[in-house]
Amino acid sequence: MTRLAHQAKDYLMRFTPAALALSLLAGVTSSIAWSDVGEELGPRAAQLVAAGDALLVKGDVNGAIDAYEAALVSQPGSPSVLVSLAEATRKQGMQGKALHYYRSALVSDPRNVAAISGEGAALAEKGALAKAKRNLAQLESLCGTDCDATRKLAALLDGQPTRLVVQAETIKPQPVITEN
Repeated sequence: MTRLAHQAKDYLMRFTPAALALSLLAGVTSSIAWSDVGEELGPRAAQLVAAGDALLVKGDVNGAIDAYEAALVSQPGSPSVLVSLAEATRKQGMQGKALHYYRSALVSDPRNVAAISGEGAALAEKGALAKAKRNLAQLESLCGTDCDATRKLAALLDGQPTRLVVQAETIKPQPVITEN
């Protein structure tokens, strides 16, 4: 080998481990910067959520929804605000709209236990018991059977009546003949 080849090989062997260590450190540091440290509501959004919670306790569901929507404008895409808004719309009897809010919260935080539980409850209230049971299984895998959200959803599913689905082919109308 030539002297230049030995120098290159020596240079490569000497500095490759250090270069790999630095690149690994840079990769880990950048992934830490992108990780979720938890959601912190801004002061205005927190104030509006607290007002919505108070209105919901009083029974003013429409006022609570207005407060939660204002909080959502103040802090767009906040999973906790979306879950609160979904709970209020569920109390209003609008399970389809509540499902939209729960699913929006799950887009930004797929492991949000409150959103998974609420979505399962809304699905059960709509009669989609099979899908609600999938949410229950997901909750059990995330936080176990001893989790409060899991117990609430399981209790709700146990209390739901089993609905029979009737197909159009099974019901044959009897024709009624009348004279004109």
